[in-house]
Amino acid sequence: MRETTGTGTAGSGTAEADAVAAGGEDEAWPVAAGTTSLSVALPVLDRLVAPWRRDWDTAARHGGIAHATVLFPFLHRERVDREVRAALAEEFAAHPPFELRFAGCRRFPGVLWLRPEPDAPLRALTAAVTARWPGRTPYAGLFGDLDPHVTVANTGDAGQHDLIEAALAPCLPLAERVAAVDLVVFDGRRWREWVRFPLGRADG
Repeated sequence: MRETTGTGTAGSGTAEADAVAAGGEDEAWPVAAGTTSLSVALPVLDRLVAPWRRDWDTAARHGGIAHATVLFPFLHRERVDREVRAALAEEFAAHPPFELRFAGCRRFPGVLWLRPEPDAPLRALTAAVTARWPGRTPYAGLFGDLDPHVTVANTGDAGQHDLIEAALAPCLPLAERVAAVDLVVFDGRRWREWVRFPLGRADG
């Protein structure tokens, strides 16, 4: 478990509603300072999609690299104490590293995304966290069983999404190894990595 210092002081509030309270004016999903999320960073994929995400994905405007979400929102930063971090480390250590393959784009209403395959390892991580913290549900339960995904654009119209998809197609498929889960925190302006939890037990 690697902790990143300098995340700053979190704001107040603990309910899931805090995660969907008013935030930045241009947020597709506004969040409050102190909101945390669990995700797997995808730096290899990010090198491909970053030019598009900078212009068309609101998370990229606030510091987030390409990623697949494990659980958003998680607990407010003030509630993520040493015991919670130790429990997260234990949960993720029980899951081995895995490889994801991205072969093509998909659409949600207003969203262009890449499908991670297989998605079972990501679903298993989410299931483990929600079983340990049963009060937490992905996206506060608003979207039901949402497919694991990597957002490329959540602004722009269908025509813009068509252009992005056509530009990405010749560069796919792309594969990336996942060996850790990141706990990230929103400081009111940007998403920042706080703690990285390795997958797999140290003793093998």
